[in-house]
Amino acid sequence: MRDTAIGCLTLIALSAASSAAVAGDAERAEFGRMPDGRVVEAITLTNDTGMTVKVIALGAALQSVIVPDRDGRAADVAIGYPTLDGYLAKPEYFGATVGRVANRIAAGRFELDGRTYQTPVNNGPNALHGGTAGFDKVLWEVIAVEDGEAPSVTLRYVSPDGDQGYPGELTTTATYALNDANELSVRYEATTNAPTVVNISNHGYWNMAGEGAPAGAMGNLLTIPAEEYTPTDATAIPTGEFRKVEGTVFDFRTPTAVGLRVRDASDPQILFGRGYDHNWVISRERSAEPRMIARLEDPVSGRVMEIISDQPGLQFYSGNFFDATIVGKSGQIYRMGDAIVLEPQMFPDTPNQPAFGSVRLDPGQTYRNAMVFRFSTTAQD
Repeated sequence: MRDTAIGCLTLIALSAASSAAVAGDAERAEFGRMPDGRVVEAITLTNDTGMTVKVIALGAALQSVIVPDRDGRAADVAIGYPTLDGYLAKPEYFGATVGRVANRIAAGRFELDGRTYQTPVNNGPNALHGGTAGFDKVLWEVIAVEDGEAPSVTLRYVSPDGDQGYPGELTTTATYALNDANELSVRYEATTNAPTVVNISNHGYWNMAGEGAPAGAMGNLLTIPAEEYTPTDATAIPTGEFRKVEGTVFDFRTPTAVGLRVRDASDPQILFGRGYDHNWVISRERSAEPRMIARLEDPVSGRVMEIISDQPGLQFYSGNFFDATIVGKSGQIYRMGDAIVLEPQMFPDTPNQPAFGSVRLDPGQTYRNAMVFRFSTTAQD
């Protein structure tokens, strides 16, 4: 994998709305303790325009993202638990960093340099999000917390050689930064001491109407500027085909309510996943320049989120398996479709599908995945 420089994305993410703006703030606090007594920190980033973001060290995860609507009323648009107990008792990847390899690997197996590696199977017959103890379930070390025009936190996790079956010791950092333009940047970097595979992403669950909103996220308008998607088999592994979205329930090239076609049983792909759980092909290759890969809007509150990334794929999951057994931060029970996931990444099962590119990382190279979540509002019609 080449060492890609995406300096322009970093500049977007770290720029302040104005050089005269009041500096933002980053505060550290204890969120809870692991069963072995280790402290799980929470770092709250606050800008000068009424937006706050809380990151917890367990899973280097987004615990809350509070943004105003068009009338200045703030709401948390990220799904999650109010306390550490929920994250420990029933992990659901809420806001978490997922890896070493995000998404699915068929049968949990891949080949590298003539050797076959086996990762734990934890999603039917396949491996999902790194295995049974992926990056989302480990306690990351907080290595830097910075105030200023773009308050930030950087966390680090060193995954040992053989962790979840993956070769090489992998050192990964996750940096979250918030500027006064209401742009939240998430930047992942990783290095290895032996050839390995890496595909890290953020598994935020989003609802622009607000976490716990009675109507869920099905009324959110979603735009994905993709001409193709990768259909899957019944176990959610891509078949290798690139299929046109035109004329299908997968066409989100214009703003479309998430719930409009999410139960359309006429398409077998929808039946496979009980809704959307597919990869959209933003491009066949990684882009030289970051661009908007998704837009999510709640027409009632006017809240908008745009995702900017250079990744070729976007995994859209419509929250199909919430089963009313989880109580969220607002005290509401999470139901099917109460939030959706939009993950910039390489395509699922890339280690086994050469046509999808490569997620190989060698010593001396640096893996990077940087994304910007840009929040704004629309005017009342």
